[in-house]
Amino acid sequence: MSATAKDRTVSITGMGLVTPAGSGVEDNWRRVTSGVSAAATDPALDGAEVDFSCRVPDFDADALLGRRTAWKLDRFVQLALVAARQAVADSGLDSASWDGARVGVVLGNSLGGTATFEKQHRTFYDGAPEDVSPLMVPMGMVNMVAGYVAMDQKVLGPSLVTATACASGAAAVGIARDWLAAGLCDVVLAGGTESALSPATLTGLSRMGALSSRRDDPGAASRPFAADRDGFVAGEGSAVLVLERERDARARGARTYARITGFGASSDAYHATAPHPDGAGLERALRAALADAGVAPGDVGHVNAHGTSTPMNDLVEARALRRVLGTRPAVTSTKGVTGHTLAAAGAIEVAYTALALRHGSVPPTANVRELDPEVDVDVVTGGARTVDLDVAVSTSLGFGGHNAALVLTAA
Repeated sequence: MSATAKDRTVSITGMGLVTPAGSGVEDNWRRVTSGVSAAATDPALDGAEVDFSCRVPDFDADALLGRRTAWKLDRFVQLALVAARQAVADSGLDSASWDGARVGVVLGNSLGGTATFEKQHRTFYDGAPEDVSPLMVPMGMVNMVAGYVAMDQKVLGPSLVTATACASGAAAVGIARDWLAAGLCDVVLAGGTESALSPATLTGLSRMGALSSRRDDPGAASRPFAADRDGFVAGEGSAVLVLERERDARARGARTYARITGFGASSDAYHATAPHPDGAGLERALRAALADAGVAPGDVGHVNAHGTSTPMNDLVEARALRRVLGTRPAVTSTKGVTGHTLAAAGAIEVAYTALALRHGSVPPTANVRELDPEVDVDVVTGGARTVDLDVAVSTSLGFGGHNAALVLTAA
């Protein structure tokens, strides 16, 4: 079945955000537009080579989900369940009465239940195999986040977890758009989640040179596109969006944050962790998304960039953005505030891009005192910038050479 451009336009009618910037849409938007970093010394990382992170503040899973539910879930699933509940409530839909067979779930995750696996492995290797939990495998499997969200929200349609590293959340949103366009679903819960802030995981990232080493000043450590950036700050979080075809959202009088009009994805086929040095893969994904949306590069007024604060990623991305979009768009990386939430990042940043379109305001890139002189794009620094916006782009890159780009237009 072919779809017209109008059929392929999808509305974001609900948002759930559980991130280092706070819980819910209002808290998140207030924090990212303030430009105040969420990074802080993390007691759970005491003794690790890098002992700071961006955690979700004041997250009480027992209070939010109930002890009977929370105890059997790894934290990456707990975050997503709360975000999904927020999103459905925000959309005005009711999962108790919708036709679950016409609803789907697609969520991005990369590392699964690292906390669960590490705890159970310690139990086993400490000589107590009889104490290993029978829930270890289902708690840790990446697909279980889609499974539990489907169970919680009475979703009977297709469910999927995308695992394209740090592009996972963006890929999930793009795939959800395609499900709706193909008529597989009438509603899709789409997004991403990650919680992998363990000493072992962060030590591995640190040993490969990915993390900032600014232990003396964690709040200033994530500084995307800055001349003195030295790596990212690891974070956790989840974003879930309620997506519907535009015509269906209009028919029920739904409030629309923004529309998703284009999606592009590509592979670098170059290196396990480093992006292709000329950014050709990201350029292909970006051009494909623009073509899919039917918009010209000059129409784009804002880019929420992947911008991890690593030396190579930021420079490669800036060069690709410059080649495709020129110097007009107002570019930001909200990872200066949230840190890098890995598989959740793309979904969180799609939400922030939609909010930028809704409010006509681009959040600043935190902690940039001096822009890298080789970054030849218009990076927003200092404070939020008021911009007349109709079209915006969110870009994501992941280990393994995964690239994703989404085009959003104002509602």
